[in-house]
Order: sequence, then C-alpha cells, then structure tokens
Amino acid sequence: MSEKLSIIIPMAGLGSRLRPLTWSRPKPLVSLAGATVLDHLLAMFKSISSQDEVEYVFIMSPGQQNLIQAHVQKVNPHAKVHCVEQPEKKGQSDALWHARAFLTGRALILFSDTLLDSDFSFLKDPQPQAIAWVKAVPDPRRFGVADVDANGQVLRLIEKPNDMNNNLAVVGCYFFPQSSHLVEAIEEQVAKKISLKGEYFLVDAINLMLEKRIPMRIEQVKTWLDAGTSEALLDTNRFLLENGCDRQPAPGQLEDTVIIPPVFIHPDARVSTSIIGPYVSVGAGSLVQHSSIRDSILSPGVHITNANLESSLLGYDVVVNGLTGKFNLGDNSWANW
Repeated sequence: MSEKLSIIIPMAGLGSRLRPLTWSRPKPLVSLAGATVLDHLLAMFKSISSQDEVEYVFIMSPGQQNLIQAHVQKVNPHAKVHCVEQPEKKGQSDALWHARAFLTGRALILFSDTLLDSDFSFLKDPQPQAIAWVKAVPDPRRFGVADVDANGQVLRLIEKPNDMNNNLAVVGCYFFPQSSHLVEAIEEQVAKKISLKGEYFLVDAINLMLEKRIPMRIEQVKTWLDAGTSEALLDTNRFLLENGCDRQPAPGQLEDTVIIPPVFIHPDARVSTSIIGPYVSVGAGSLVQHSSIRDSILSPGVHITNANLESSLLGYDVVVNGLTGKFNLGDNSWANW
C-alpha cells in the first residue's frame, strides 16, 4: 500500500479582491463554470488513482469551516477532509505551521485560487524529490520564478525578478516527499524573522530547504488559471466553458431562446425569450426571462428579467430587473429599474 498523501489547501483570507461576492461566503465557494472554485480545484486530483489514501486539509479563516464542510459533504461525501484554522493573517508559512500535524509524510500543497491542467497521477509512485510546478510566462517580473540548472533542478526561488532572464513562474503548487523538512524550514524562517510586512511567505521557507541541499525539481504546466479576482474569474470561466465544462440545456428547458455556445445552463434553471452566450454560466434554480446575457456568471437562485448583462458576476439569489450594463453583485442583492 502506498503511503498516505496529504493535500494541503490554504484558503484563509477575506477574499477582498472578489468582493462583493465574498462578503457572505468564502472565496472557494464562489460560482465558476457550473460549479464552485473549490469543486474545480478538487476535480484536479481525480487523476490520483488511490483516493482512499488521500486526505484533504483545508486551512481557513475563523468562521469559514461550517460553510466549506457542508459544501464538501454535499458534493463529495466520501472525501477525507480535515479543517485547520489560521487565527491571524500572518502569511502562507504561518498557515502551514497551523497544519503541521498533517505535514509529516508526503504532502501536496496548492493554493485555493490556483487551477492547473497538471496530471497528478504520477504521485501514486514514490517521488524522491520535492517538486515545484511552473509555467513559462512572457513577462516574469510580476511573479515568483524558479531559478533552475540545466537538469531542471531548482537552485532557488526568486520573488518578482528585475530581469527577463528566467521566465518559469511558480504557480503555487508544491510536492514534498518528506514534508517534515518544510516544517523545520518554517521554524527556522520564523526564528530568523524572514518576513515581509508581518507575513511569512512560503518561498522563503523553500529557499531555506534548498540551502540545505534538499533536492527539488520543476514540473511544467501549459495551463495556469487564476480565480482570485473578478477579472480573472471571468477569464477562467471562459476557458473552462471552452474546455469541457459547457452544458447545453435539455429539451423543454428553454422557450423561445437563442443559445450562443459555449454556455453552462444547469438542468434546474429555466430560461425563456432570451439570448444566452457566449461564455455564460447559469446556476441551479435560476430564472432568466426576456433578457440578453453574455460573458457572465450567474450563481444559483438568480432571477433576471428584462435585462441586458455583459461581463457580470452575480452572487446567489440575486435579482436584476430592467437594467442594462455590467454588474458585480453579492448574494441576495436586488437591482431594479
């Protein structure tokens, strides 16, 4: 039997870049391409064949646990999930320190607003080295990058380099065959007060590991999606709808409606006398009448009447009537003419 794999997902934070959607729900539960950000994140790990040997560890802010646990229990009741609270916002390494009880053996760490196209099936086999997932980007100066040798071995991680010499951006996904080494590095990081503006960053802990000659290699991805801002959420929605998440409505679900694919329309949604698409996600229980909607995400329970919407993000149970434009509305909002 393979050794247990802990998948650690830090998701603490206020989600301020996604407000007002995150005023009433954690950012992993924001709607995206017919599901939630968290659903798409967990779907990435289906390529790991031995799911009975996988445990998920969610690191969250105070007050988030009940909503997230209830959602996971509903959509994936067989998943082994542990919840850890990060009481204060002190950075990524601090979040992982609070989850150190689960950082003893094999661990995969992935931040909750990062979606990749990587195949994780190879993790079922013993991996002798730590791994940093990277993507080649046109301008690396906005990202952290991996400085590697000719054999793809990581020499160090550099945050927002000043030059264009290295374009391998780290995407926020790491594997550690012996994660206790990371815990030891975090202890050293805190003892040496290696922080920025009061926050302890994971790249600094990893650099301490690299200084001790703990080997790490890179794994390249072609697709790196972000769900951390409103603009990025719409971009990611477009990509997912173009790549397998579109869902055409069933016969009888629509009445006098034009569909411009790709779109996702939940079977429980009802649409009549409207133009939907392209790049529109319509959640369960939604009702759209006499409206035109494109490039937008409608969360479950949304009611839209006599409206023309574009590039809009609508939270759960939002009502829009008689308006035209671009809207970003949190749960239970009303916008009427």
